[in-house]
Amino acid sequence: MSLNENALEHGGKSVINRIKENGELLAALLSGLLILCGWLLQTQQGDTPFTAALFISAFIIGGYAKAKEGIEETIEDRKLNVELLMVFAAIGSAVIGYWVEGAILIFIFALSGALETFTMNKSERELSALMELQPEEASLLKDGRELRVHVSELKVGDRIVVRPGERIATDGEVVSGTTSIDQAAITGESIPVEKMTEDTVYAGTVNLSGSITVAVTKNSNETLFKKIIELVQSAQSEKSPSQLFIERFEGTYVKGVLAAVALMMFVPHYLLDWSFSESFYRAMVLMVVASPCALVASITPATLSAISNGARNGLLFKGGVHLERLSKLKVIAFDKTGTLTKGEPQVTDVMILKEMNETDVLSAAASIEKQSNHPLAKAIVKHVEKEYPHVETGMAEVQEQSGFGVSAVWKGGKWSIGKPDQNEPQNKLTEFGLKKAQEGKTVVYVKNEETLAAVLCLQDGLRHDAVSAIRELKEAGIHTVMLTGDNESTAKSIAEAAKVDQYVAECLPDDKVNEVKNLGKTYGQTAMIGDGINDAPALAAANVGIAMGEGTDVALETADVVLMKNDLTKLKKAIELSKKMDRIVKQNIIFSMSVIALLICSNFLQILDLPLGVIGHEGSTILVILNGLRLLKA
Repeated sequence: MSLNENALEHGGKSVINRIKENGELLAALLSGLLILCGWLLQTQQGDTPFTAALFISAFIIGGYAKAKEGIEETIEDRKLNVELLMVFAAIGSAVIGYWVEGAILIFIFALSGALETFTMNKSERELSALMELQPEEASLLKDGRELRVHVSELKVGDRIVVRPGERIATDGEVVSGTTSIDQAAITGESIPVEKMTEDTVYAGTVNLSGSITVAVTKNSNETLFKKIIELVQSAQSEKSPSQLFIERFEGTYVKGVLAAVALMMFVPHYLLDWSFSESFYRAMVLMVVASPCALVASITPATLSAISNGARNGLLFKGGVHLERLSKLKVIAFDKTGTLTKGEPQVTDVMILKEMNETDVLSAAASIEKQSNHPLAKAIVKHVEKEYPHVETGMAEVQEQSGFGVSAVWKGGKWSIGKPDQNEPQNKLTEFGLKKAQEGKTVVYVKNEETLAAVLCLQDGLRHDAVSAIRELKEAGIHTVMLTGDNESTAKSIAEAAKVDQYVAECLPDDKVNEVKNLGKTYGQTAMIGDGINDAPALAAANVGIAMGEGTDVALETADVVLMKNDLTKLKKAIELSKKMDRIVKQNIIFSMSVIALLICSNFLQILDLPLGVIGHEGSTILVILNGLRLLKA
């Protein structure tokens, strides 16, 4: 088979899989199209066999999935549910000749169910993508040879080789070699961490520079990375109190309506001397007016309007329930790297020895760092080129200098750049570097053959909107917390700059989950905002998970809300929108339930005819929809 044929076959399978995944949504949309065609034909030609066929097709196509779900759940749980009530109400509408109302009822619930299924399928795909970040194979050292083995074959005590650019296959401890490790997938740290003998490394992290040999300390199914996946799955499966209440209430509601319909069919006939046809007619009217169309319309249009409003303002809500929860928020936990901060180091301070020529020192530093892809090196080069445009740079032959950093010969002199030397004699430069390190900054020393020439300090800078966003949240009465994998000094420095109420340093993913849960117990409704893979479990554990728009795919899919433009000030807009939606939804629910109660009473008193019942039922639906549409301009 040719390459083109392979690609065509793969593309065909992909399309088929997409159709299967979205089959419920396509069925709902097709049902809506059939309803529209049937209604247009009915208005022109009246009731004909063809219009009946269109409505019946809409019933079957749109209602199949919900009817199947309702029947299966009824058999499994041994109790009736709302899905079956919707089917009965739709059939009842058709029995008394109101095909359009019954078909629309089916369409509304089919569409909501299809969107829920679509969201779940997409979430599962992203979780699978997360699992793929852990390598399937590793280079095992055995009897002096390297063997490529599956990670499941690794045992505690085995030694594996990890080369530059490779992901580490399992949690372990470095036994030989030094390197820099990008741990963003686990801790969220923006700056790679230097690793040497006896340091711990994690599965899923990336080896950036030197080759290392790692002793396996955990089996592949016990790694921290595996725990992240399990935490996301576990948190997503937890049901909210509202959801649990609705599930408990569902069976009672359905039984109550069906019991009332059954009684209406016979009791008035025998006790009130109604004719059987009148009793049956009133029972069918009851089935129609008691159906929760108006209740659904009370929430859905308002929710969609609020979601559309949010989208125009850089806010992506993944469902009304998440938007609703925002109105009750008491505390927001922020990730640091990439959320409160920009996620990339920046030079904040430069101190050069007075006796040294500034141009020579910066020229040597930038020329040497230009040969490296390390984020700190890139930040130094960028700073020199921007702030000191007169400084010329060139090519330098760089060599690793064990225990310090890198060295090179530049313009006839030997220069070194790297971390502080503990044996360096105390002077103004070393005191300056120590002070800045205590402030949570990363300190880089520049040395020539004779002396320590300069100190460069770097830090992941705050986003320009972080302070104003925190201030607005505090004014709204919301407690703010920063959770970070960085060390205490760095965390304290950023927390003070951002003016958050409290912070927790050195948080691994499971620590963040525990902190989010503890905040929920202490304050109430909790939100977590982050951007990385390591934030995903906490995003899932929070009442509302919020992701930065430029975050990882896993964070974006796990979160309930996405700040599409990475603008933290939009958090206040989201909360205000949520509170207005909450007010409108409550108005709609009270109004629609009042109308339903009035229609039911009027039907029982034989005041209400079916046309008036339909007008009242559908009219209340239209009114609550219009009220919900006000959120488009909120």
